[in-house]
Amino acid sequence: MAEISLKQIIKRFADVETIHGVDLNINDGEFVVFVGPSGCGKSTLLRLIAGLEEITEGELYIDGVRVNDIDPAERGVAMVFQSYALYPHMTVEENMGFGLKMTGHDKDEIKKQVLRAAKTLHLEPLLKRKPKELSGGQRQRVAIGRAIVRNPQVFLFDEPLSNLDAELRVDMRLQIAKLHQELQNTMVYVTHDQVEAMTLADKIVVLRDGRVEQIGSPLELYSSPQNEFVAGFIGSPKMNFIPTQIEQHNEQQLVLRTQDQQRITLAPLKQSVDVGANLTLGIRPEHLYIDQNKPIQFAFTSEVIERLGNSTYLFGQTCGIDGFRVYLNGNRAVDKFQQMTLNCSPEDCHLFNEQGLRVE
Repeated sequence: MAEISLKQIIKRFADVETIHGVDLNINDGEFVVFVGPSGCGKSTLLRLIAGLEEITEGELYIDGVRVNDIDPAERGVAMVFQSYALYPHMTVEENMGFGLKMTGHDKDEIKKQVLRAAKTLHLEPLLKRKPKELSGGQRQRVAIGRAIVRNPQVFLFDEPLSNLDAELRVDMRLQIAKLHQELQNTMVYVTHDQVEAMTLADKIVVLRDGRVEQIGSPLELYSSPQNEFVAGFIGSPKMNFIPTQIEQHNEQQLVLRTQDQQRITLAPLKQSVDVGANLTLGIRPEHLYIDQNKPIQFAFTSEVIERLGNSTYLFGQTCGIDGFRVYLNGNRAVDKFQQMTLNCSPEDCHLFNEQGLRVE
């Protein structure tokens, strides 16, 4: 068992509080991703779990044991950093086994553990090479292998793919997903890349300014974001936000008026709202269509078109805002400054109040 429990965790650096009372439970064998913009506290939170930073207030439990005052080496965790941190004068085999060597393990046991990890990560042909003879992806696999040989209860990853190019990131993302499937260890992964979060995680923790904004599965956060920040952060391309005002609300319908006087009709809300109140309407680019028979329609003028062969991105003006994004499947014949009608379904619309909270 390797459950992790954070109870009202607070971290201060001098008089500056950076983590504000975080409560979180991570189940045994779960892959949890901390995601958020730079400076949101995700790496600090990971370092608190690892024991590399001291907890100011609150309690941290690993496998039911309070570890606030336990040294990092005794917590049963292994951490993979953004930088590979490999010893340049050592071979891959020596790098992977160095931690076990320093803790006094037998040479045969070290070799056995290194070979096991090398097989898992397809590093057997590289064991006699030195880091300078490896690619970036291979070096990162060695760093992960060094963590595996310690046989930890918990793996901690601090933006391990950020130094790799786009193609290698995809390849390593698959390697890490396969690694979790094989080892079934508890894994906590930090990234600012929401695509990594969506594809790797069993559970995502969205952070902002040292606070948890929402916790849930990738599809829960995608389909039911609890506030405007989460809605804008999860999903690629980013969700569109349209400022509106309530023109009419009764038992039959909700009518919203946009800045350019277009009207959008939705089903009535369960919550009580006042006519004249401001609401933000959120629509994902992939939920928009051109000239289809959908209940919601509004005028759009294209300005920039990006054709990728298998998909087409449109950027333009609608509802009084610029930079509105539309994602279309396939290579679509659309001209610059073309006027068209966009369509979407009411069930694909999200509403947020003036405080940025979800309205239903």
